[in-house]
Amino acid sequence: MEKELEKRIEELADRCQRQSVVTSTGFLTMAEQAEVTAWAKRFGDVTLRLDGGGPDCERKCAFFLPYWLAEEDFDPAEHIRAVQATAYFGQPTHRDYMGAALALGIRREWIGDIRALDDRAYIFCLPSVEELLTGELIRAGRVSLKTVPCPLADVPVPERRVKKVRFTVKSPRLDAVAGDMFGISRTAAAELIRAGAVSLNYAVCIRVDAPISQGDVISIRGRGKGAVTGVGGQSRKDRTFLEAEIYL
Repeated sequence: MEKELEKRIEELADRCQRQSVVTSTGFLTMAEQAEVTAWAKRFGDVTLRLDGGGPDCERKCAFFLPYWLAEEDFDPAEHIRAVQATAYFGQPTHRDYMGAALALGIRREWIGDIRALDDRAYIFCLPSVEELLTGELIRAGRVSLKTVPCPLADVPVPERRVKKVRFTVKSPRLDAVAGDMFGISRTAAAELIRAGAVSLNYAVCIRVDAPISQGDVISIRGRGKGAVTGVGGQSRKDRTFLEAEIYL
């Protein structure tokens, strides 16, 4: 974990405990979320909640909850906002919306996922920049926009398309699992791993023998990303059964 991020989350966890208040980061990448989660498991005495404002959000804030707040009672709407941008006479891309927001002086960690759907987009953000987005985000690329606040519950959830695969490996290690998931040889997978082209749980992994468990996310640069959804059971040849979903 980068020292700056580690120092920040240590400060937030400490303030949460001392002042008995919810503390949080800005929106984190998925690699940063994995690092914060691993840190919280080591630290032990904290309640960590990752939330991006809606189901299937990739970028999420890390929230530290005080002793009096159960995780099931946490309301993300108190800490995360969404705005709806309607485009006139055009369909801006995700990049267009992001570029327009950053041009307003908004930092990347203040904005979460952007869901661009035809002539409109939904932008998750911190409360501190909601007014700026609704008041000043009037163009994306060459297209005019009308931007208004949107309740989190009204943001559409995109349908995730996946391809399910099932295979066996002699040992559930990264080179074997990545190879079968993405239809390449174990040797080719090992070469890509050593070249730094493979990520395990959103962090580059160069260990060909890294152990793989259910829930792990594997991606290969230029080939795609998927998640291991099941590990268990042995074939007659003493090979382990695995199931995975490749994101389309």
